[in-house]
Amino acid sequence: MMKEFEVEITETLAKKVVIKAKNKEEACKIARTAYENCEIVLSAENFVCADFKATIADEPKTEI
Repeated sequence: MMKEFEVEITETLAKKVVIKAKNKEEACKIARTAYENCEIVLSAENFVCADFKATIADEPKTEI
């Protein structure tokens, strides 16, 4: 008999951008703001990897 599984697929996208800033923290803040404002957009060409995780469909889910 076949079982049902839920398969979670997680894709990772990555892109390097050059940011002018006083320090690393400021650079990250500027990059995050630009990303949130859709000034930095990642797409399929920025694909790095995919991870697949299967669980039995009727297993109880743990929420934190």
